Amino acid sequence: MSIDPSLTIAQFDYELPPELIAQSPPAQRQGSRLLHLDGAGQLHDRQFTDLPGLLRKGDLLVFNDTRVIKARLHGQKSSGGKVEVLIERVTGPDTALAHIRASKSPKPGTLLELADGKVLADCTGREDALFALRFHEPVLDMLEQYGATPLPPYITHAADEQDESRYQTVYARHPGAVAAPTAGLHFTDDMLATLRAQGVDQAFVTLHVGAGTFQPVRVDNISEHVMHAERYHVPAATLAKIEATRAAGGRIIAVGTTSVRSLESAASKEPGMNQRCADGSIEGDTRLFITPGFQYQWVDALITNFHLPQSTLLMLVSALAGIEPIQRAYQHAVQSRYRFFSYGDAMFIEPPTP
Repeated sequence: MSIDPSLTIAQFDYELPPELIAQSPPAQRQGSRLLHLDGAGQLHDRQFTDLPGLLRKGDLLVFNDTRVIKARLHGQKSSGGKVEVLIERVTGPDTALAHIRASKSPKPGTLLELADGKVLADCTGREDALFALRFHEPVLDMLEQYGATPLPPYITHAADEQDESRYQTVYARHPGAVAAPTAGLHFTDDMLATLRAQGVDQAFVTLHVGAGTFQPVRVDNISEHVMHAERYHVPAATLAKIEATRAAGGRIIAVGTTSVRSLESAASKEPGMNQRCADGSIEGDTRLFITPGFQYQWVDALITNFHLPQSTLLMLVSALAGIEPIQRAYQHAVQSRYRFFSYGDAMFIEPPTP
């Protein structure tokens, strides 16, 4: 899909007082506030515990069940220079692509000694800005033992035990993400049970969120921006529930922008965006860039957190609700002292009623 060349980065900016960036989660998972933007463009200040009252029997919630891995490692090159490694994507049992911070970038053939020498990895090459690494042991097992939870760059404290549990959804199943699908952090097992009891169905996709989700757009004309790639999978069971929900007149409500990207990539007719597997599922590497003018195929509404100024995710929610309503909602959120970003409060966004 072509992007409107008149769209500029200035249309997706807002002023955010730094003290509104949530540095820790609320005391209780579902203890956040919820800003509801309804189909008439009206704003309602609610609590996240009010969400069941905003959903209807026959609605389908679609969650991203990726699991955050302890992707951050520290150590040194065999030559002695310090390095910080952030795994971006696990590519095999003992291989991964990673961001590396060092005074001098490691060359192919460099041995990295991480976690006080307990973890060894060979740098085997580069793929654009990422370094290809081959570890001397299984990657996921090693990270679980020696890695640290990769908190977003705007959270200033080092990851601790609370982050290991709270920077993870209660339904996380498939390890591979280096950032949490944060809209899902508000849900508890009790709320999921309550929603099922009132006839709100639930389905899952898997998209392993990469560190690129925090990268700012660095061009004035957003049509020039190149999106980062993320791997996603939409199971056949989820596709069947989407079809049944559509047929019964229910709404498909994405929980988080990563669920949106998964669903809309699976629905896309663009070549290379998806492929259907033998088991009936759909998967692919998506670079889908959703901006105002985008025609949503499957997603009818969205539960999400507040997003960074000038970010692709702010553009995605503006494509669903409109630039002006989202700007108005964010201004209201700032004035009302909502908490922002990963550990912050949530929004329930319904697109304009035709």
